[in-house]
Amino acid sequence: MSILINSSTKVLVQGITGSEGGFHTKRMLEYGTKIVAGVTPGKGGTLFDGVPVYNTVREAQQSHEIDASVIFVPAKFAADAILEAADTEIPLIVCISEHIPVHQMLKVYQFVKLMGVKLIGPNCPGLIAPGKCKIGILPNHIFKSGPVGIVSRSGTLTYEIADQLSRAQIGQSTVVGIGGDPIVGSSFIDILALFQRDRQTRAIVLVGEIGGTDEERAAEFIEREITKPVIAYIAGFSAPPGKRMGHAGAIISGSEGTAEAKAKALESKGIPVARTPREVVELTKKALD
Repeated sequence: MSILINSSTKVLVQGITGSEGGFHTKRMLEYGTKIVAGVTPGKGGTLFDGVPVYNTVREAQQSHEIDASVIFVPAKFAADAILEAADTEIPLIVCISEHIPVHQMLKVYQFVKLMGVKLIGPNCPGLIAPGKCKIGILPNHIFKSGPVGIVSRSGTLTYEIADQLSRAQIGQSTVVGIGGDPIVGSSFIDILALFQRDRQTRAIVLVGEIGGTDEERAAEFIEREITKPVIAYIAGFSAPPGKRMGHAGAIISGSEGTAEAKAKALESKGIPVARTPREVVELTKKALD
């Protein structure tokens, strides 16, 4: 099994004819993802790599069954693109776009919850069920099917850790990049709950970073609700206070949000925290034994 997506997931690409959308649509098709339609206003009635293009999400939905939408549109249009997909009740929306204003995401967050749809992102790499389906920008070749679920705030660290696990012959059930913005559609807790229920997932790797309190809240949830082994990795032990490091949400405020504080919160709940990606592999091997 896997979470959120599988080999039969039918995908819509919003922004399919743009440079980013076009490039990654081709990579998703190469991976075997079932892309059934695309949307670019003004390009309706055309084809992109054999995929029919529509002017609106609703038009696409009238002609195709759609399980998920992935959004590759500029930041100033991205919030509206999420709202458009949510308004048609597409069950899963994955927003790759970054730099969406926080005040717009406040509105989007409330609307997707109201509509009962799941949002991954924004500012995320997407997700992959190795060998079954990829939605987003994750590199095709580094993932391997297996028993470890990964949930991460960092795209590049997701790739690094998944690659090292795969090289050690430890495959992944599903890999989910939730995004590093201050407001994202799905939290660590949301994804951890799905991994807990997934029969394929035997262990979980949580990849956090400085800023906010998501990792601390996840630690409390893991202690209460998760029976599977969890291994954590926190980026940013050397990050200076008050300076944003990469993601918009990765900023330390006073003593809150430091890597040390997050590691302490996790370790206090019995969750081992690796200090290097290589140590993640070693801890995961132990958890699976």
